[in-house]
Amino acid sequence: MLELDKKTFEPEVLQGEGYILVDFYGDGCAPCQSLMPHVIEFSEKYGDKIKFMKLNTTKARRVAIGQKVLGLPVIAIYKDGEKVEELVKEDATPENIEAMINKYI
Repeated sequence: MLELDKKTFEPEVLQGEGYILVDFYGDGCAPCQSLMPHVIEFSEKYGDKIKFMKLNTTKARRVAIGQKVLGLPVIAIYKDGEKVEELVKEDATPENIEAMINKYI
């Protein structure tokens, strides 16, 4: 799972090809921390079909705002640089994330 920052987000995600899942999280976000092990598990399970990346919005606030990430956690799927679906806050459960992944693989 690749850790993104404000310099790598655009080349890796917005100029990336195929399906990319981005886990937007923050330093003080408890739900983000509890979700991370599940996302890592999904990256091991589905990593050959979809790219998994994460972005700490505390360190890349402008990137998050540019992607309309206003609350956390956010799990988003991009296809060829365009956001196609996202799960926000309470909807970002391990079950919903896996169901969303399965739609795109």
